[in-house]
Amino acid sequence: MKVNKIEDVEKNVVQLEIEVDAAKFEEGMQQSYKKNASKFNIPGFRKGKAPRNIVERYYGEQALYDDAINIVCSEAYDQAVEEKKLQPVDRPEIDIIQIGSKQNLIFSAKITVKPEVELGSYMGVEVTKADATVTEDDVEKEFNKVVEKNSRLVTVTDRPVQSGDSAVIDFEGFIDSVPFEGGKGTDYSLVIGSGTFIPGFEDQLIGKNIGEEVDVNVSFPEEYGKEELNGKPALFKVTVKEIKVKELPAVDDEFAKDISEFDTLEEYKKDLRNKLEETAKHKAEHENEESIIQKIAENATLEIPKVMVEKQIDAMARDFDMRLRYQGLDLQRYLEMMGMDFEAFRAQFAGRAENEVKIQLVVEKISQVENVEVSDDELDEEIKKMAEAYKQSAEDLKKSLRPEDEEYVKKDIAFRKTIKLLVENAKLA
Repeated sequence: MKVNKIEDVEKNVVQLEIEVDAAKFEEGMQQSYKKNASKFNIPGFRKGKAPRNIVERYYGEQALYDDAINIVCSEAYDQAVEEKKLQPVDRPEIDIIQIGSKQNLIFSAKITVKPEVELGSYMGVEVTKADATVTEDDVEKEFNKVVEKNSRLVTVTDRPVQSGDSAVIDFEGFIDSVPFEGGKGTDYSLVIGSGTFIPGFEDQLIGKNIGEEVDVNVSFPEEYGKEELNGKPALFKVTVKEIKVKELPAVDDEFAKDISEFDTLEEYKKDLRNKLEETAKHKAEHENEESIIQKIAENATLEIPKVMVEKQIDAMARDFDMRLRYQGLDLQRYLEMMGMDFEAFRAQFAGRAENEVKIQLVVEKISQVENVEVSDDELDEEIKKMAEAYKQSAEDLKKSLRPEDEEYVKKDIAFRKTIKLLVENAKLA
């Protein structure tokens, strides 16, 4: 095999011309024949039993080209990339220049490669230290959440609906006297003042009594998300069935005993503060790390190939879709609810995707410059952690890993080690 020329087509795009010996292409043709023999139906031969020379005479040797090209070009391309020490970031564009029996196969490969990264200042960068302070007000807010969580709803019958109540209602919505899809509910518990329903809906229930039927007149927002409802005036016929009020528990030592392992409220609140301080500390460390890495990335210069950003957007979209599915939704339904098409949905990730790709490339470059290496012990420890997460033995997991899988794990370890190095050398002001 020969790589006859290499040239820069444009920024971060390289084109190779690769020549494969006729003998090697002949091997590919033979493999293609064996793979496709059963597809050829030639008079005088059982299906799949016609010799190759008969197949080529009847169908033309071109019938075997596609798979032969895939077999031969794939191997030759991989060898050429390794020989030229290229780092492709996408599939190549292949064009056949010369093909035919007893001829060398010549093809060109247009390849988008990782960009060159020109590092700026990265050791000892200075950023503003994130605040990890926990105030008494923070503790009280968190404590009040715990109290709210342990409250109970009590039915009241001697007064009308007030703001803050949970009103149990039946309702049905109409536009131009016609019921609309999704506008009906039974035994719905609505917290008055929560803003759950259309603006103005909840306010019109205040002062109404149990058993009372109410005509609620509202208008859907202009960008409600459903074309048939956007901006439309609507009438809801509502029946108030129950009124419930939140009853908070007595806040004393007995409350502390009921919800924790502590005997006194003072001990419980002290532990709550400790936990909040630990959480705040980790949050601040994460924010500090992000600020440091972001500043280092901003100091670097590079031109990111569009395909790398597009692939990152695709990954983000898949992750978003997966999280929706965990919540019982899917992406199509979400887009319908938001009144958004798929391209607009993808576009919202563009800025963050480009930033993440830039950070990845910059940190990889620093890892190379600083000679960050991964030992066998570090690799084994990481595989052990992965095995625990997958609930299998480290030995079994290691056996199942291909060389490229191990290389991916090592790159991830090196990335994290580089981040740690940069954070340790940064200055927090």
